[in-house]
Amino acid sequence: MENFDQTRRRVLASGAALLAGALLPAHAFAENKKEFRIGALNPITGAGGFYGPGMQKTILMVAQDVNAAGGAAGRMLRVFAEDCQTSPEAAALAVRKLVSVNRVEAILGTWSSGVTLATMAQTNPAGLISMNTSGATAISHENTEGLAWRFQATNERYGQGFFRAVEQEGFEKVATMALNNPSGRSVLEGFTKEWEGVGKKVVESVIYEPNRPSYRSEVQRILSRQPDAVVMGAYLPDASIILREGYQTGIPVRWLMPGFVGAPDLVKALGKEATEGVMMIDIIMNDGSAALERFNAMYSEAMGQPGSSNLYATMCYDMVLVLALAIEAAGPNASTAQVNEKIREVSSQGGTEVNTFEEGKEALKKGKISLVGASSRLNFDEVGNATQDLGLTVIEDGVAVYKGKVTV
Repeated sequence: MENFDQTRRRVLASGAALLAGALLPAHAFAENKKEFRIGALNPITGAGGFYGPGMQKTILMVAQDVNAAGGAAGRMLRVFAEDCQTSPEAAALAVRKLVSVNRVEAILGTWSSGVTLATMAQTNPAGLISMNTSGATAISHENTEGLAWRFQATNERYGQGFFRAVEQEGFEKVATMALNNPSGRSVLEGFTKEWEGVGKKVVESVIYEPNRPSYRSEVQRILSRQPDAVVMGAYLPDASIILREGYQTGIPVRWLMPGFVGAPDLVKALGKEATEGVMMIDIIMNDGSAALERFNAMYSEAMGQPGSSNLYATMCYDMVLVLALAIEAAGPNASTAQVNEKIREVSSQGGTEVNTFEEGKEALKKGKISLVGASSRLNFDEVGNATQDLGLTVIEDGVAVYKGKVTV
C-alpha cells in the first residue's frame, strides 16, 4: 500500500506476496471466486503499538500458510493491512476503505474496544465478519447480527478476576481508576459489581481522560482515601504516568491492572522500584497445545521475540485458522454469511481435535472438527465470546512472576 510508513513497511515486508494486488481496483477481483479478502486492522501505532506489529505479521504469516496448503476451499486468502492507530476515528476511515475499496469479507485483529465498536458500526450493516481481541461488554450488546467474534476475555470477566485477586490478598479498602473509554469503564463495572455483591463499597472511583501529561490530581484524590489497593482499567501510556506519580507520593498502595498494559514495558518505563508488587490479570495461553508450540516457533523466528510476549498475536493466529477452516467447511462458492455460520461449528468441542489448517482440512472430509487454538480452546458462547482462563502475575524485582490461575 502506498501510504505505509517506515514501521509498517518493516512489519509487512515479508507479506509482499499477499499484498501484491491490493492496489488493483475492486472490480479487478470482485468476481474472483478464488479469493477471500481479509482486512488486517491492527494497532501498529498508538497505545497498542507494542502488540500491533506482531499481530499483523501473524495474520500475514498464517494466511501464507493457508495459501501454501492450497487455500481454503480452493480460495486464496488476500490480506489488506491497515494501521488503526489505536484510534476509533482512524479505524473508521480505514474500515471504510477496506469495505468500499478493497471489498473485504472479514476484518481481523482489532485490539482496543473503541476501535472494535467503530469497526462493527460498518461491518454489521454490510454483513461482514469481524474478529477482535477487545474486552468491552458493549461489543456483545452490539453483536446483533452474530458477525463479531471475540477472542479476548470480556472486561466484565477481567473485573471478576480482579475481585478474586483482591479477595485472595485480603484487601479491604479498594479504590478504582479507569480510562474514559469502553474498555476502561467496563473493567471497573465488572469489579464493582462483584465487590458490592459481597456488601463492600469502593472507597473512591475516578474516570480520567486519555492523552494527558499528568494525572496528579486524580492520583491525589484516590490516595487521599488511603486504599489498600487500586483497581485500574488502563493502557500503558496512562498507567505509566499514574504509577510514576503515585510512587512519587511515597504512599504505599498495591496497583492492579489488566495484563494488556504490558509488564515488561511498564518496568522499562518506570524501573523496578516503582513497579514492585504491581498485580496483573491476564489470559492464560493454551499451554501444552501443539497449536501454541507452532505459533511460538513461527513468531520467534519472524519477530525475534518469544511468542509469550504477545498474547494478542496468538489470538490473531487463531482468527485466521478459524476463518480458513470455516471457509473450507462452507465450500468454494459460499457466501460470507454461510462462512460465518461455520465458525462456531469448526471451533466448538465435540469433533476431531485439530491443531493446524492442514489437519482440519483433512479431517473435515470425515466429519466434524474442533480447532484447538493457541490462545484458548475457542469454545464460543451464544454471543460470540471465547471463554478464556485468567491468571495472576505480580511484578517482583522487575520481572512478571506468574502466581496461578484465577477462578471466575
